Amino acid sequence: KVLHRDVKPQNLLISEIGELKLADFGLARAKSVPSHTYSHEVVTLWYRPPDVLLGSTEYSTSLDMWGVGCIFVEMLTGVPTFPGVRCTYDQLDKIFKILGTPNEETWPGVTRLPGYKPHRLIFYKIRKLGLSFPRLYDIADGDSMASSLLQLNPDDRIDAEEALRHPYFSSLPRKLYELPDGEC
Repeated sequence: KVLHRDVKPQNLLISEIGELKLADFGLARAKSVPSHTYSHEVVTLWYRPPDVLLGSTEYSTSLDMWGVGCIFVEMLTGVPTFPGVRCTYDQLDKIFKILGTPNEETWPGVTRLPGYKPHRLIFYKIRKLGLSFPRLYDIADGDSMASSLLQLNPDDRIDAEEALRHPYFSSLPRKLYELPDGEC
């Protein structure tokens, strides 16, 4: 497994036949066994998951799946999902305002993360993602897919294989599956 560690729209390339490729592996790392030595200074701020924003250095492919979720919502709505403007805590506020502020009940272990500082956080109630992005309800299984990708707790985030089996993809037009394979 490889952690890309900088999944964002600028690193996605789409060919003329609709083939999607991931680019810029400058921050990528091999992920064969869990490590405690990764930096939390990865991923462009808008696409950085809350666990990393809170200082976790024990991350897995769930790091990249958060970025996929942000891009998924951005593609369906036409606007960035969590456009923080200043710093880590501003970015966390953008996320928590939409998804709710985590606590030990909703995300066991969150209060032990180095960046979890209650005096710096505003506590928001948990909400459905579609309330902030109603367009997600207009697309079959769009809200469910986005919500599965954008779980605050990285252990609850859907992985790539699960995402491909998600009902969202079964409702896509059959024509998409008939696109020709590109050359390697």
